[in-house]
Amino acid sequence: MHLRFPIVFSVCCMIALAACEPTLASRGNILEPEKLAEIKPGVSTREEVATKLGTPTQVSTFDDKVWYYVGRETKQYSFLDPEVIKQQAVEIRFDDQGLVTGVTNLDVSQAQDITPVARTTPTFGNDNTFIQQLLGTLSHPTPGVSQKREGQ
Repeated sequence: MHLRFPIVFSVCCMIALAACEPTLASRGNILEPEKLAEIKPGVSTREEVATKLGTPTQVSTFDDKVWYYVGRETKQYSFLDPEVIKQQAVEIRFDDQGLVTGVTNLDVSQAQDITPVARTTPTFGNDNTFIQQLLGTLSHPTPGVSQKREGQ
């Protein structure tokens, strides 16, 4: 009995300490400075940029000659809000021939949070619960299935 308590206590302490380990998350594409320095305006092409940096996080909606590489690394302890460790946004512009015209590190401190609109798009039909759908299916069987049963 006396041997069990220290073992159980040690296991509980290890579990509690393991719960304090942060969760690291990486979203997007954080570029290495050495790879970014290899991109030269007037020399590098789209293909070279895609090969060296990977595919862009976003291509501009209105101008496909502008690529964005956006990334963020966060650390989160259990249920607390995540803490941003590193954040980066890079804009790469191309000319009509596909050559790089500019590489810009964007200031992410000027980024603004947006609030999505809470409205929903109206749709036709009924808004049934799972149970209503299940009971509706039982009361109105599929026409093809009932015809097969009658013709057997």
